[in-house]
Amino acid sequence: MEVAIVGGGIGGLTTAIGLHKIGIKAHIYEQAPYFKPLGTGIGIGSNAMLALNELGVAHDILKSGMPLHDQQFLNANGKVMNTIDFRLLKNKFGEENIAIERSDLHQALFDAINPEYIHFNKKMTHFNQTKTDVTIHFNDQTSVKADYVIAADGIHSIFRQTLLPNSTPRYAGYTCWRGIAKIQNDVESHISSEAWSKDGRFGWAPLYNGYAYWFACINISKNDEYFKSLDQAAVAKQFSHYPKLVNRLINDTPDEYFLHHDIYDIKPLNNFIFNRICLLGDAAHATTPNMGQGAGQSIEDAYELMIALQETASIKEAFKQYNKKRVDKTRKVINLSRQIGWAAQWDNQFLITFRDSLFPLIPNTLLFKRLTFLFK
Repeated sequence: MEVAIVGGGIGGLTTAIGLHKIGIKAHIYEQAPYFKPLGTGIGIGSNAMLALNELGVAHDILKSGMPLHDQQFLNANGKVMNTIDFRLLKNKFGEENIAIERSDLHQALFDAINPEYIHFNKKMTHFNQTKTDVTIHFNDQTSVKADYVIAADGIHSIFRQTLLPNSTPRYAGYTCWRGIAKIQNDVESHISSEAWSKDGRFGWAPLYNGYAYWFACINISKNDEYFKSLDQAAVAKQFSHYPKLVNRLINDTPDEYFLHHDIYDIKPLNNFIFNRICLLGDAAHATTPNMGQGAGQSIEDAYELMIALQETASIKEAFKQYNKKRVDKTRKVINLSRQIGWAAQWDNQFLITFRDSLFPLIPNTLLFKRLTFLFK
């Protein structure tokens, strides 16, 4: 039986780890010419860490991660409005929430796979599915035939957009810059923070190596050429209404770690399985980053697929079990993350005053309970 994984990102690599663990030697086909870990920072929730532990790679990832004990939400003046205590998740479920450089996570996953199963410079152009197999065609004029395909080719998935032509990415209404900068005794260990104001949202979290990861979001139309062109100094000026820490983190970010992109998700799908093709990760359920669950849900996909293959008699049955486990849960993540982003990005002063007055009155135990569905 030949299983092909298209896409060598977090979802694709984690899926290969899970399949190899149970004896299915799936091959990964990645469009990049070689392995190059990319990105700034990323949050991995304790739900995803539980899955990584079962997959056997949590220890290596935790070595490069900063455990997060609290998530603080601040108003425009830097006053804490409310807090989520991540230690409650650790105590209840046994794993940390962490902040980690995406490159460190990517490297740990890559190192857990025999390189003979990873094929670079394989950009897919199209595919053909029959009752008995799937043929994948690449832009180097080669092709591979597989019994089953795991489509982990991201938010712009050729598989999804071919199988579901109306499932195109939808713009969330805001653009985002990200970066990594050195800490100068001004970022608390184990605490991630997010500040909301009329003129934009800014968040930051410590990393294990003396650096901090940050993001900055403002409401604009998509593909805005002016905001695409901004450098660190210009972005810092956009967020000059915040305390000095914000300005410093942005300006101290090296060029190679200064990234910008508009924020998209996809409308939740009702099905991830199309005969011999299984959608996974962002190809199946791309979400806005407001819950820190994008990578985490891809990791959970890989784990649940591995479990389904162990518990059923055929891949067809395993795909059905995977579909049942993942469709409803990822729908909740997409919708809740979009709701959080919508409220956090308000720029109407009346709504902001209402939100900032109400939010501190919400018991943090209720905020905690809203996350527990991630562990079901």
